[in-house]
Amino acid sequence: MGIFSRFTDIVNSNINAILEKAEDPEKMVRLMIQEMEDTLVEVRSSAARAIADKKELNRKLESYEREESDWQRKAELAVSKGRDDLAKAAIAEKHRLSEAIAAVRGDYQAIDEGLSQLNDDLARLQEKLGDAKTRQKALIMRHATATKRLDVREQLHNGKIDDALVRFEAYERRMEDLEGRVESYDLGLGNDLNYQFADLETDESVEEELADLKKRISQSANS
Repeated sequence: MGIFSRFTDIVNSNINAILEKAEDPEKMVRLMIQEMEDTLVEVRSSAARAIADKKELNRKLESYEREESDWQRKAELAVSKGRDDLAKAAIAEKHRLSEAIAAVRGDYQAIDEGLSQLNDDLARLQEKLGDAKTRQKALIMRHATATKRLDVREQLHNGKIDDALVRFEAYERRMEDLEGRVESYDLGLGNDLNYQFADLETDESVEEELADLKKRISQSANS
């Protein structure tokens, strides 16, 4: 069973309402179109059979009417010849055919009315089918447009991310350059301190040696 369980479900359906409730409207339209086209084939086949039945009933009706007229003529002939027995038999056959003709006419009228209804329903179904195909084209166009817009948005979004990363890396580079400049001033600082401490140690040694020399000279002078 398809989307629609009966033919009347299709011709009486509201496509807009169906699409609003559908999770995937584009897929729903495709299924609706397939269901409608399949139903059109079935209904047209039924209509073709009904038309054939109608033609057959029409031929049968014409044949019965000819026979009825023939029995009417035979009954009149029998009466004119004084053969009431044959006239009664002819009239009985005529009545039988009259009943058959009435039944055939009833069937013919029912088929004719059914064909008229099928014709109206087919017209409505074809209208629905045309509407569904229009919706399908519109949905496909909307889907294509949305896809393109999404691609553009994604490209823009990715571009923004790339730009942000580039800017961040440039900022990091500037920070590294600034830190490098600061650290460049510290280069050789350790050696300067070592030299200064070495100088201090040398001065202290010289002072000690000078004092010791003065002491020895003073002692020599006093002795």
